[in-house]
Amino acid sequence: MRKKLRSNVIHQFSTFIEDWVPEEASIAIAGGDKYINYIPGKHDIRINQGQPIPSGSITERVYMQKSKVESFVDKSVFGVPYYGVGYPIEDQDTGFCGALTVILPPEYPKKKPEPLSFIVGRLEDIWVPIRVEDIIYIESHQKKTIIYTKDDCFHSKFPLKILEQQLSDSFLRIHRSFIVNIAYIKQFSRDISSNLEVKLKDHNGTKLAISQSYVQSVRNTLGF
Repeated sequence: MRKKLRSNVIHQFSTFIEDWVPEEASIAIAGGDKYINYIPGKHDIRINQGQPIPSGSITERVYMQKSKVESFVDKSVFGVPYYGVGYPIEDQDTGFCGALTVILPPEYPKKKPEPLSFIVGRLEDIWVPIRVEDIIYIESHQKKTIIYTKDDCFHSKFPLKILEQQLSDSFLRIHRSFIVNIAYIKQFSRDISSNLEVKLKDHNGTKLAISQSYVQSVRNTLGF
């Protein structure tokens, strides 16, 4: 009986959303750690029923933030880029908790969302709002995200993939493990193996490697 009620809830959500979303949109409904229903539209990212929710998806971010999420997602998540609008869904009668995502073409938004002006980071047992202009670089290390400023380092609950999408163009991805604030770049040079690296304007003169997969992107962005 409970399973049937849950199925009815999913059907009601799907039918309601189909009535107002554009015809190019697909609809994905998740429950727990997987997708339980998918209605493909013209922009089809090919989600399968029962497929686990991947890191960096709109669905994952809805779960983490417990609120509406609207953002562009690059092709590294599903193999196809998309613009998603996600909503938490809950039904007290059946106990169902999940997320509904409307999946649109990547060019859908007419106006780029405003970039973050601050990020909340954890320092021991307190949470601190950090102005993005105070961030020197962000590192992913052993599945943890670390934000470095002049005075401290903080932990963030968001992976680099999500932060990269929300930060302004003044931040640059140079490696799968690093995002740097361009304003804090002192110079580029090569290490003893002739690999490109960046030296930062911090107290330690931190040097970070630029991975081969990001070298051309860095060069194109900064024009060298």
